[in-house]
Amino acid sequence: MSRLLNRSVLYLCLLSGLTSLHAAPTPTITQAELLRRTQQLYDSLIPGDKTPWQRFYADDAMVYDEKGRTMDKKALVADVQPMPHGYSGAIKVVDPHTTFAPGVAIFAYACDETETIFGQELHARYHSVDTWLYRNGAWQIAASQTMRYYEDPAVGTTDLKHLNDFIGTYQLAPGNRRTVVLDGTSLFVVRSNGQKTKLLPETCDLFFRPGIEGRILFHRDPSGKVDALYDRRNNEDVVWKKVH
Repeated sequence: MSRLLNRSVLYLCLLSGLTSLHAAPTPTITQAELLRRTQQLYDSLIPGDKTPWQRFYADDAMVYDEKGRTMDKKALVADVQPMPHGYSGAIKVVDPHTTFAPGVAIFAYACDETETIFGQELHARYHSVDTWLYRNGAWQIAASQTMRYYEDPAVGTTDLKHLNDFIGTYQLAPGNRRTVVLDGTSLFVVRSNGQKTKLLPETCDLFFRPGIEGRILFHRDPSGKVDALYDRRNNEDVVWKKVH
């Protein structure tokens, strides 16, 4: 009896092995096809066509967008709406890069966006990474993350007569100081290690540093005298008190 049982087990093992050998391999997908599908997604945003978003996103997809929102597929699809009257635009998918593994394709790319609002043209640039999985007979996006590239604001103007108001030494803590100096008509902030960075005006008392996210705001007391430098990051301030 045990010999018959052993033969049955051996037969089942051999059958299972033969079945696995003849199992259909996971269909491959190319970077060109991923690019085509992704471009189709962005092209559908203008008319608010939800069809490709329903098709190409998995039901359990996790989506993190450039606005800091976390969305599931239901919320993502609901967010696809036609552009309002007077608005138009286009998003071009560029600079694609892909990493492949069995049943997995990680697709990274940039988006060049042009938006026209009643004749005024705006531009933005984003970077996205989508993880495509082959499941249930289809390639779909299971996770997506987008961030916006940082861009400096437009350079504004400030009254040159008030530039001297900002000159001085500012202290964060004893022994930790930075100095604001004027060179011609340009302001610079100088760290204790000698590093010198130019300040460009955004508005009268608000400045930015080229290529650096955040703002430098000079605070005035009730009399109008500058008494502090606010290093503003993500809407939070590191306060440097003016000491000289």
